[in-house]
Amino acid sequence: MPSGRVHEAINLTALGGAAAAYLAYGGSPEEPRALAFALAYLGGTFLLSPDLDLSERGVRAQRRWGLLGLLWRPYGWLFRHRGLSHTWVLGPLTRLGYLAVLLGGLLFLAQGVAAHLGMPFSLRLPPWPPEVWGFALLGYYLSQWLHLAADGLWPDHDLKRLKRPR
Repeated sequence: MPSGRVHEAINLTALGGAAAAYLAYGGSPEEPRALAFALAYLGGTFLLSPDLDLSERGVRAQRRWGLLGLLWRPYGWLFRHRGLSHTWVLGPLTRLGYLAVLLGGLLFLAQGVAAHLGMPFSLRLPPWPPEVWGFALLGYYLSQWLHLAADGLWPDHDLKRLKRPR
């Protein structure tokens, strides 16, 4: 299995090739859909790697979170390595769901502190059109799928496991 550096090199090479093709066909780097795609792809590559399920050893993605990387330890306890977290559809969703729970908890905490201090607090998501969010999701999923393909896990790997005689 490739190391974290190799996974990152594969993902960056693919993104660089896609960006070159996009620009060669007249695409603009300031296009919100392209920017959302690229940012989500990079976030999926560097911060939300499928290897976050390795709780016993600090993985590169977990270290990039700094002190907040400790919050990803329970994710590793919930999912065994190369289990559900390494599937093509549910795996990336588990990381997005876990991230949503983490952010919701931090937001709740921030609101409580702000209320205690008597400060106004509000958070609003950017008013992006739905297709921009779709391109962000596509970028995130493609980064995850390249990681899984580099690990030798194809979309049908769960089906093969089910077909094996017991």
